[in-house]
Amino acid sequence: MSTSGELLQTYKMSNSSGGNPAAPLIQALDGNFYGTTTGRGTKGFGTAFRLDANGVYTVLHNFPMYAGDGSEPTGALVQATDGNFYGTTQFGGAARYGSLFQVTPDGKYKQLYSFPGFGSLTHPTSALVQHTNGKLYATAITGGNYGVGGIFELDMGLAPFVAFQRSAAVVGATAQILGQGFTGATSVSFNGVPASFTVVSDTYLTATVPSGATTGPVTVVTSSGVLAGNKNFQVVQ
Repeated sequence: MSTSGELLQTYKMSNSSGGNPAAPLIQALDGNFYGTTTGRGTKGFGTAFRLDANGVYTVLHNFPMYAGDGSEPTGALVQATDGNFYGTTQFGGAARYGSLFQVTPDGKYKQLYSFPGFGSLTHPTSALVQHTNGKLYATAITGGNYGVGGIFELDMGLAPFVAFQRSAAVVGATAQILGQGFTGATSVSFNGVPASFTVVSDTYLTATVPSGATTGPVTVVTSSGVLAGNKNFQVVQ
């Protein structure tokens, strides 16, 4: 749909392509859109899919009912800093209490974890979110110490990174940067151009977009190493 409200194109799902999409689409670094459906597909219990700018739809994975794999993903996918997508299913897995999975942009699927029940968290329904420490977090709606859900962490060994409150600005504007270990940071650069900056806390700093900067990565040099942005910062001309 255009910003003026004009319907530009649609895609009608079928029994084989998936049905009942409950989560929002995300746009990945390759420019395509990715999402999940909670039902249908060739195995009946949901899909993970890709939709390109021309409306070409591709199923990346079909979720079965209860066959060890997850089923009925209700949360959106997230593209982590390794370029892969991660998601949750509210049912299925080895114990049928839900699962966590990884799928690559070309459709290679891997189940990462099955929620076991019996005191653990169960039935994750939210999307995973990647923290600047590199780990992924989400919520489950049931289970845990009190039986009413909780928050969990998935560690894929991904490195810490920096993220932006807004990922675009003009030269001279203030960029707000989130990360880890900023105390004692020695430099900030925009696509190789040094910038003046102020450390507000160990996880937050501000920097002025320098003259001569162009669209590209932002890096922060800290006492423990160099942190790079999870996506390019766009310098608006």
